[in-house]
Amino acid sequence: MVTNNNGNGRRYALLQAAKDSEHVKKVYGGYLKVYEEAFGEEGASWDLFRVCEGEFPEFSELHKYDGFVISGSSSDAFGDDYWILKLCFILQILDVMEKKILGICFGHQVLCRALGGRVGRAKRGWDIGVTQVSFAKDRAPLWYLDDHHDMPSSLSIIEIHQDEVFEVPVGADVIASSEKTGVEIFVVEDHILGIQGHPEYNKDILFNLIDRLLGMEKIEVINKLNIHIFFK
Repeated sequence: MVTNNNGNGRRYALLQAAKDSEHVKKVYGGYLKVYEEAFGEEGASWDLFRVCEGEFPEFSELHKYDGFVISGSSSDAFGDDYWILKLCFILQILDVMEKKILGICFGHQVLCRALGGRVGRAKRGWDIGVTQVSFAKDRAPLWYLDDHHDMPSSLSIIEIHQDEVFEVPVGADVIASSEKTGVEIFVVEDHILGIQGHPEYNKDILFNLIDRLLGMEKIEVINKLNIHIFFK
């Protein structure tokens, strides 16, 4: 476990479901720093648990955290790896505890699965680039915002995924969708938020991920600057 303690009393945990890439380690100091920069608040402390490597918080320690973030991953949220099943179990406990949980990409999908929804390989293939996400007109109250200003009817968000949520859990509300993905954002009551996109990413991180996918021959790119993608 890695701890970044800035001392305002609030404590958060990043459940990291992917290893740090060499690029992110070199340029940003690791994904923990990326998530802290995106979602952190001044003076809060963050603990890092590399769940994809079997590193989890103790059950007896869960009550000490004000919130949890589940990162993206190259793994499938519908897989049956031991660490994924254990993560689902912990998320079920956190839901019962009504802890604040934010799931990003894989985290969004595995959170849905843990609570009884359905996830799987996206029927329309990869979605990579900047996606226009539209909010439902009758969306749930935006409890997860720091202020009470109205959200725009749509926003642009970086996405890089080949899996998606097919069906949200009972009691969840779908509050945003896109042309390719029916469940872009869902909420459960006032403590769970799942986002398919990557609000923590910038284009530098996205382009590095595209380069890595190219190296693995997962995709072909004809114009990276405009993020025009052909998929295998």
